[in-house]
Amino acid sequence: MESYDALLASITPATGETRTILDPATGTAVGEAPVHTVEDLQAAIDAARAAQPAWAAAGHDARSAALLKAADAVERSAEELARLLSREQGKPLNGPNARFEVGACAAWLRAAAATPLEAETVVDDGDTRAELHYRPIGVVGAIGPWNWPMMITIWQIAPALRMGNAVVVKPSEYTPLSVLALAAVINEELPEGLLTVVSGGRDVGEALATHPAIGKVMFTGSTTTGKAIIRSSADTVKRLTLELGGNDAGIVLPDADPAAIAEGLFWGAFINTGQTCAALKRLYVHDDIYDAVCTELTAVAKAMPMGVGLDENNVLGPLQNRQQYNIVARLVDAARDSGARILLGGNPETDQPGNFYPTTLVADIDNNNPLVAEEQFGPALPIIRYTTIDEAVALANALDVGLGASVWSTDLDAARDVAARLQAGTVWINKHGAVDPRIPFGGAKQSGYGLEFGVEGLKALGVPQVING
Repeated sequence: MESYDALLASITPATGETRTILDPATGTAVGEAPVHTVEDLQAAIDAARAAQPAWAAAGHDARSAALLKAADAVERSAEELARLLSREQGKPLNGPNARFEVGACAAWLRAAAATPLEAETVVDDGDTRAELHYRPIGVVGAIGPWNWPMMITIWQIAPALRMGNAVVVKPSEYTPLSVLALAAVINEELPEGLLTVVSGGRDVGEALATHPAIGKVMFTGSTTTGKAIIRSSADTVKRLTLELGGNDAGIVLPDADPAAIAEGLFWGAFINTGQTCAALKRLYVHDDIYDAVCTELTAVAKAMPMGVGLDENNVLGPLQNRQQYNIVARLVDAARDSGARILLGGNPETDQPGNFYPTTLVADIDNNNPLVAEEQFGPALPIIRYTTIDEAVALANALDVGLGASVWSTDLDAARDVAARLQAGTVWINKHGAVDPRIPFGGAKQSGYGLEFGVEGLKALGVPQVING
């Protein structure tokens, strides 16, 4: 793409119904998104089914080469993609935000291309030889969220394409332009019909989840919607990978250095203004260093500028939509009303444009308070005091979700011992939410099932076949 305007023009429909997408920071129009229908979904599935056999037959090397070219295309249009993402989603260009997300798209494409996957000989004893292979599924449906719309779409489509599948993507209604633009750039290097974005409403998502030609659905979003997809997939016995809601706990052990960990705690909780499934959303701090952690974390949080994403000075942005803003405001108000201590924030300027909610830290809060028990998905962090490690572990494990967790300590052995007791798909030590395309990622309990990334992520986009003989 030659420019931002050219990128936007490439995804603006010439005909048909459209919907105006507004900037969550300013309320101004970003662009026009198509309103696709179930009939458009059927056309996309038909095109995917037509394109998929040749793509599967091309083999791993050819498909990996195409993904590497797609990564080059993303990098050529990186700044234009980042600007569109910033305007539509709200996240700033700088910091671990829009440019970071676009860069991660290229990195994940390259990782999917480079990850080796050979047939595995499971038995070869002279009498029996059995090999395990992974064959393409066919057409994969990818349903994505609004918080990291480009990056999570790549998490879904890159391994699917590498494994020989075609993909039909249904983006969030809040952030369709980002995903449409990303696909337009990637499709510069892919065969026609192999990757299509259908920008429709709930009816399109429901039709995708039930369509008999869709062999697998990958979904990132709420646990409630994930359960609905599980039910709707039953009649066609679809394979599923579900990355659902989390309410991640972090435990600070009494030997931790409050000043040393404060910035890591901040970004673990407030990356993407807290709108991250695997963000730190409940912080348990030992009584011995509780006040010091509160002080150091408040100092870091105060220094982080929030504002319109295209302003290069900002590293925090608005909440992406008003519904999410209202959830955060309700939970913080409930915490204040309960007698919890507001260390910072909690005082939004209600007459300003956009969905800005200030960075908020809440101390001396009961573990049963809604701000702790519910996933706030925004810039508000409750800090809970504990006295024994057993107590902290019990509190961290008490909820029915388990996407991620973290332990903070100067003693790595002690931290790993605590980590082994936590019920979460990933437990980080002295960091939180750091995903890596080489390392498997998935949830425990009601945070979903199935693994993404690395060899395990590739296998999840294939059908295992044993050749015995």
